[in-house]
Amino acid sequence: QVQLVESGGGLVQAGGSLRLSCSASGRTFSSPTMGWFRQAPGKEREFVSSLNWSGDSTYYKDSVKGRFTISRDNAKNTMYLQMNSLKPEDTAVYYCAAGRSIRGGRIDYWGQGTQVTVSS
Repeated sequence: QVQLVESGGGLVQAGGSLRLSCSASGRTFSSPTMGWFRQAPGKEREFVSSLNWSGDSTYYKDSVKGRFTISRDNAKNTMYLQMNSLKPEDTAVYYCAAGRSIRGGRIDYWGQGTQVTVSS
């Protein structure tokens, strides 16, 4: 089992920045890839970004490329999402995920989510 806990969400003005954190505990080696998803009100959950165990392969949703940066610190069992130049359309609940292949849909664990609200 792996437990995921997100933190760092909040309210920010457009153009501002936030850094989300996802703290993992348990058998993290069994679900080596991690990523972020988000769900806006009335919309389906969507992929935002993911990375592999070593962090040297990263992937991003097109609309966040150049603004968001995903990273991880395996010594701390923590993954991050640095979000810059935030836009109102980034407003959503952001979820941390871990699995055997995030991009392949092989997601084993989810966090509880953290709210990000970007005001215009």
